[in-house]
Amino acid sequence: MSKSEIGLIGLGTMGRALALNIADNGFDVAVFNRTTSKVKEFVDDAGELSQRITPTETLAELVAAITPPRAIILMVPAGKPVDDQIEALRPLLDANDMIIDAGNANFRDTNRRAAETGDLAFLGIGVSGGEDGARYGPSIMGGGPKTSWDRVSHILKAIAADHKGEPCATWMGEEGAGHFVKTVHNGIEYADMQMIAEVYGIMRDGFGLGAATISKVFDRWNAGPLQSYLVEISAAVAAAIDPETEGPMLDAIVDAAGQKGTGRWTAIEAQHLAAPIPAIEAAVVARNLSSQRQIRAKGEELFGAAPHRIPHDILGVDQLEEALIAGKIICYAQGFEMIAKASIEFDWSLPLPDIAKVWRAGCIIRSAMLDDMAKALSEDPHRNLMFAPHFAKKLKASHIALRQVVAQAALHGTATPALSSGLAYFDAMRTARGTANMIQGQRDYFGRHGFEHINGSKDQHGPWAD
Repeated sequence: MSKSEIGLIGLGTMGRALALNIADNGFDVAVFNRTTSKVKEFVDDAGELSQRITPTETLAELVAAITPPRAIILMVPAGKPVDDQIEALRPLLDANDMIIDAGNANFRDTNRRAAETGDLAFLGIGVSGGEDGARYGPSIMGGGPKTSWDRVSHILKAIAADHKGEPCATWMGEEGAGHFVKTVHNGIEYADMQMIAEVYGIMRDGFGLGAATISKVFDRWNAGPLQSYLVEISAAVAAAIDPETEGPMLDAIVDAAGQKGTGRWTAIEAQHLAAPIPAIEAAVVARNLSSQRQIRAKGEELFGAAPHRIPHDILGVDQLEEALIAGKIICYAQGFEMIAKASIEFDWSLPLPDIAKVWRAGCIIRSAMLDDMAKALSEDPHRNLMFAPHFAKKLKASHIALRQVVAQAALHGTATPALSSGLAYFDAMRTARGTANMIQGQRDYFGRHGFEHINGSKDQHGPWAD
């Protein structure tokens, strides 16, 4: 049996694509799947690339097919299947061998596994880009010992997306740092998608535009500051025709969005970190609400359908574009602020400029704005992205449109949870003296929690304490 440079377990959609990518970049890869018939089927479908693929029928055969020190990528479902696979591999591997979890793992599970694997090297890498990304170049976020990353980085960088000659694959830090960054990536993805859906809803219900016209709007936006993968595919989705109804595909799709939980993880971890990410949290809530179709139908029956239609002299497509620009900046600023807080909390020294660079190609949230974000974060990684001169200028120009969009949507009954939450965050971040003094007074009144006086003295109590 020929010796492969790397192994891969799990030939689902993503595993198959990643294995082909590895082979396509000139590396010999040994593959295994619990259902062995999938291995033969995969190799048969691989065409000329099958010459670089070694099929195996047992884990022992897989391990024997890889040149020591071995590196094996796991592409199995998150959770217990990963633990089971590690447990099955452990007795077959040598001390210097490595396991790489490339699935959508919770970073806390990755932290635990890194501690439990003992002498075995363990990497947790976030992989973004969907099936096409995995096949032709994803964005890769590595986590674990730097020495372990260095051992396989030549392969991971070779298979990653390329942005102007620079591979979109970087080491993020120890333990679960890579999976944490991928989680925040997915949270930003949720918010970005939700905001696009909200402006789609205003165009559909507020302006009465058809899907074909909306597609042209997204196409035009994708040629400007909003150029991004998500706006690009939104145009394609809106243009598609349902072969059954011969009408717009969008009109035939049920309005209930699925999720695999990574956005929820972002919201949960943000609370642990005290990181304000309201636009991302609103997007997670919106997906949960979308599943309550029967309840929403009863609500419309009880309260009546909202008026929706917005006069064109009040709001237009150009304002929607400006609002989406503002919302996108705000949402990314929240994500990077969360990453910065995690860097301190977990002592990871997460490289914020490099994270922005890794996201410039291959991943779902790739966007033209990320070049400027990487530059702004390089200048000052500790500064909120909204305060960087380039983005501050853009927000000064676009937040009025965001305000008008949110206001008119509210007046005409169109829900815009992510855009509204983003605007509230922006307004809170531009208010030197907010209203938390009332909350502190309330807390002291009912619980004697104390407060800080404006004269600088701490642990003060109000006159009600007497």
